[in-house]
Amino acid sequence: MYGFADSPESQAVSDYGEPRGLLLVGYKPSGEPVGCGGYRTYDRQERLVEVRKMFVSPDNRGQGLGRRILDHLEQHAATHGARGILLETGSLNRAAIRLYSGAGYQPIPSYVPGRCELNRAFAKSLN
Repeated sequence: MYGFADSPESQAVSDYGEPRGLLLVGYKPSGEPVGCGGYRTYDRQERLVEVRKMFVSPDNRGQGLGRRILDHLEQHAATHGARGILLETGSLNRAAIRLYSGAGYQPIPSYVPGRCELNRAFAKSLN
């Protein structure tokens, strides 16, 4: 929708591997990928993780896949000691804002210095 807030090359895949995170990909029975999402450690001391890379292909939206991915990420993060989750989405991405609000995320000020006003930040406690 907006391009990239960060360069795609700036993120190491290892950021999303255990024990620092998780990357999920959802597939159709045919093997076609239809969605993804991940989290990575944001602040180890505060036990905060950041959800990133959430996407569901346009033809597969509205079926609850994004919510299932998000729920699994939350459960995995909590099981691995996270106490809270941060995330950002575009301010015009109404579907994502509905998803996160419906899942209990609360709006917060931007947690990334220099991030433009096109992004909205959210947080959720896992306690």
